[in-house]
Amino acid sequence: MSTTTQGSTLNQDEITLNTTTNTTITVTEQEFLVIGDNTDCRRNEAFDLPKSKKFKSSTTIISNGSESIIMSSNGNGTNPVETMEHTNGAMNCNGNSENNNSRTTQQSTTSNQMAANLQHQTSLKTPEIDEGLYSRQLYVMGKEAMHQLASAHVLISGMRGLGVEIAKNIILGGVKSVIIHDCGKVDYADLSSQYYFSEADIGQNRAEVANKKLSELNSYVNVSFSSAVIDETFLQENKVNVFVLTDASLKDEVTIGNHCHTHGIKYIVANTKGLFGQIFCDFGQNFEVIDTNGENPLTQIVTEISHDEAGVVFMSTDTRHGFEDGSYVTFHGVKGMTEVNEKEFKIAVPSPFTFTIGDTRNFGAYQGGGTVTEVKKPETVQFKSFSESLKDPEMLICDFAKMSMPANLHLAFQVLAQFEEQYNAVPKPWDDSDAEKFYELVEKLNKDNREQPLTDELNKHWIKLFAKTCTGDLCPMQAVLGGIAAQEAMKAVTGKFMPIRQFFYFDAIECLPENVFQSSNESIPVPKLPTKKSRYYSQEIVFGEDFQENLGKAIYFVVGSGAIGCEMLKNFAMMGIGCGNGGHIYVTDMDSIEKSNLNRQFLFRSWDIGKMKSKVASEAVKVMNPNMHIRAYVDGVLPETEHIYDDHFFERLDGVVNALDNVKARQYVDRRCVYYQKPLVDSGTLGTKASVQVVVPFLTESYSSTNDPPDPSVPMCTLRNFPNLIEHTIEWARDNFAGHFTIPAQQAEEFIRQPKEFAERTAKNHSEYDKNETIDNVKRILGADRPKNFSDCIKWSRTLFEQQFFNTIAQLLYNFPRDHVTSKGERFWSGNKRCPHVLKFDVKNTTHLDFIVAASNLLAHMYQIPQSRDRQAISEEVGKIHIPEFQPKAGVTIHENDEQLRADNERQTHMRKNGQGVTESEAEQLLGRLPKQNDIAGIKVQPHEFEKDDDSNFHMDYIAATANLRAENYEIQTADRSKIKRIAGNIIPAIATTTAMVTGLVCLEVYKFIQKHKNIESYRNAFVNLALPFFGFSEPVPPKRQKYLDKDFTLWDRFEVKGDMTLEELIEHFKHEHKLAPNMISAGMSVIYSPHFMRQTSKVQDMKRKISELFETVTKTKIPAHVRSLTLDMLCEDLEGNDVEDVPYIKYTFR
Repeated sequence: MSTTTQGSTLNQDEITLNTTTNTTITVTEQEFLVIGDNTDCRRNEAFDLPKSKKFKSSTTIISNGSESIIMSSNGNGTNPVETMEHTNGAMNCNGNSENNNSRTTQQSTTSNQMAANLQHQTSLKTPEIDEGLYSRQLYVMGKEAMHQLASAHVLISGMRGLGVEIAKNIILGGVKSVIIHDCGKVDYADLSSQYYFSEADIGQNRAEVANKKLSELNSYVNVSFSSAVIDETFLQENKVNVFVLTDASLKDEVTIGNHCHTHGIKYIVANTKGLFGQIFCDFGQNFEVIDTNGENPLTQIVTEISHDEAGVVFMSTDTRHGFEDGSYVTFHGVKGMTEVNEKEFKIAVPSPFTFTIGDTRNFGAYQGGGTVTEVKKPETVQFKSFSESLKDPEMLICDFAKMSMPANLHLAFQVLAQFEEQYNAVPKPWDDSDAEKFYELVEKLNKDNREQPLTDELNKHWIKLFAKTCTGDLCPMQAVLGGIAAQEAMKAVTGKFMPIRQFFYFDAIECLPENVFQSSNESIPVPKLPTKKSRYYSQEIVFGEDFQENLGKAIYFVVGSGAIGCEMLKNFAMMGIGCGNGGHIYVTDMDSIEKSNLNRQFLFRSWDIGKMKSKVASEAVKVMNPNMHIRAYVDGVLPETEHIYDDHFFERLDGVVNALDNVKARQYVDRRCVYYQKPLVDSGTLGTKASVQVVVPFLTESYSSTNDPPDPSVPMCTLRNFPNLIEHTIEWARDNFAGHFTIPAQQAEEFIRQPKEFAERTAKNHSEYDKNETIDNVKRILGADRPKNFSDCIKWSRTLFEQQFFNTIAQLLYNFPRDHVTSKGERFWSGNKRCPHVLKFDVKNTTHLDFIVAASNLLAHMYQIPQSRDRQAISEEVGKIHIPEFQPKAGVTIHENDEQLRADNERQTHMRKNGQGVTESEAEQLLGRLPKQNDIAGIKVQPHEFEKDDDSNFHMDYIAATANLRAENYEIQTADRSKIKRIAGNIIPAIATTTAMVTGLVCLEVYKFIQKHKNIESYRNAFVNLALPFFGFSEPVPPKRQKYLDKDFTLWDRFEVKGDMTLEELIEHFKHEHKLAPNMISAGMSVIYSPHFMRQTSKVQDMKRKISELFETVTKTKIPAHVRSLTLDMLCEDLEGNDVEDVPYIKYTFR
């Protein structure tokens, strides 16, 4: 948008700031003016300078709200503080210069001190990245980006709610240093969103108070605070890479922006005003983005490359290859046409299953094998300065239902500064007169100094809502904007992911009452505004005191207190949910705190490791808001815990928020919410991606109404015999670990503990094949050949190496030689089948020895034998072990494909007993094949439960070595330990920025729940990808409607029956009340009533029995005391005898 707005325009030699009062402030390269009146930052009479006063030495003094910042460009080198004769702490933030000097010296980190500290740190070698702490973030950012973060210095000015949110996320992210800056003092208005402030801190410096808590978040980050001046020397000495400015005046944003743009400092502006937010990014000219989308490079298996002018590359036809026209690829492991290996090719894509690389006629002929991998190319992005962007903004759309909102807000944020300048005050909350004046200024700015208006869709209603609520502060809004802004700061440092270009505006006006934000009338209801300062003052400005009371009375259930759960509880504490009379928050989590949690789950500290998450999180948020009524559970929400989370528990809830990390648990909670007709917000993250789904009774579909397609599974034959990707060998290695160190030991342990019961279960529930395998496992683990010392463990490991990486492969090649041809005359080893080769053990090969060391120690631990980490001693010992020469076996069956494997499995299934009873003689016969109790007396085994995050337990050592050795067998490119750990451990990449942002979105929906919004248009589902960046908001999907007789129903509807009736009474109830005649009533898999299959005598008796009694009879279970209702299903006819296909279920409340 190219306009001539009343904002700032940048020329090479001069910056001019125009305001609505026609005041023009000119800043040249030679002279800088005092900008603004610095009311809150006056020091003494000498500082009260007339506005025409000019300072030499190219110095700018700016005021960040209540903060003062000095910037200097090239001049005569004179210190601006000395020039102004303020040599004794005069540029601090309070009125008394002597007090300021004392305070700064004793409590605040001066620029010289911080510079000295940072210079000392810089002289040291850059520390290694703590992979135990940053493991989940490493999978988002990568090691190179993490090293760049660990060298970055970030300055954040403004420590109210938004500033602290940004600081928290950046500190958790692991930069080298963060300086937090604020000259203002804590006030009641801060307490609704600044979670590190309390009433006891009122009157103290914001930065100083926030520093105490922020410093605890990450011991690797040097966090310091300043309430002193910030000048160019300060920025240079502290090597500031990124300047994040929050809650500043427009004048300051312009001046700082121009300085940062000129001096190569990455610059981010972030603001929230009530339900409206703004982010601006300027990363300079020629900013290089090294990863534009955050996706892992695509890799596909090559099956053929044509030897012609086009050079057509063929891949597996099972799936689309996913490559885009014009992208670049590189090949690895191609045989015959070796010229393509490790070279880049620009491709053309004629079909979803092929692409072309150009003329291959001068290359060798393709003979087989190979993978092709996408090469990510950097992209250079140009940024304009803040002042240029004000005039000609580039804006990112986030809600396509409100396309003109960004332009409206671009004007509104500028006019807010003009309004303050013209009326010497901000617009009063919910004041129609001020809102009208505000709109008039917006109208003027939209037209003035422009060839055409910035927008032709100026929305008066939106603008006036902005004016009426802009003085409020809302924690959820700051969580959203703080998460996004912090991610932008990380992009600025690393070049990882595409930055926002350049303005981003966000609003949540739907959180207001529906008769307010949807109104088109000039007159809208005004909330009851706060009459006194309280910790919720800034929230009450937006919503009113009555709504705050409703928040306090709310009862909510937070399921999970990990990363999302911690952020959610923090937001709830600031919002005041469950903090009033009758209100309550319940939170549950089954997990304890681990080191890897600390990078994202910010309520936890290193001294909390090992404690239960829900309990520690509850204690932490009680500190943030002592009024919060919160109870922590450590029991999962499962069918087995319905006696805890029973009818009484769910019925009194006002809503539920999911903070879970798996689909199965989400679906169960969703079913409970549908049953109890409670609103639910579900959210999740995957790296920089996040989603929010709103579930509202009777308005929307449920979480379980739609399912994501299942992840494609790898054919079992591929894993067992024909891997072609590193993912295959990693999955095989993970199963191999369980097959050697977990399952057999568990079976042996169970046999030692309960030999007879073990024999009965094995005989009853296993096929003959599985039964034999179980017996062999127990005999091997407990037999006479079990290891007695560590030398035995080494020998076992060396034998295992030979078996897995030589003998098995040699047998495979014996069955299918390299030149083997199928019955169709095609090469067997072609396409997706990579011909393997055996590995000869080499003690000097690091990976070979890694395997021996890990396997030996795992076995030793399993038998409680003292372990050894002495690689030299193990190396010497293993070299002495004699291994028999391999002899191929005839008659060994190796399945060529999954069809053969399935047929074999079906044969095994027919042999299974399918849960039928087992005779005592069968159990005794099986027991006779197992070791005698006398022979195993005193033997103790301890199974290995896979734990990916403990680097001392050899679990990942074994899996990494095994996966890479098998990859070598098949000439598959090996992987580093980090990638193997992610795949084997099924680790979900995660980063604090995404988590903070998504929980803010969730809590905005909770505002709507509390107000009981009735229209589906008021709610927002969300999908966000901060890497692109992409923001997609949409209305939830309504529930599917069904019909019986003349009545519509959805999944939210059911027949409500209250009081314990007899079967006869229940049938008559449905005939009379619903015109339906039941012909079958069931509870789960048990049939309570089916007249066609009941004997007459039984039918007569059952008709007089209570439903609860019949339920206990047919299910053969006693109804637990906590259960007050049953779920019954019904097949029925209408009263004319016609089948009625679909009817709702019955909620039968008998207590």
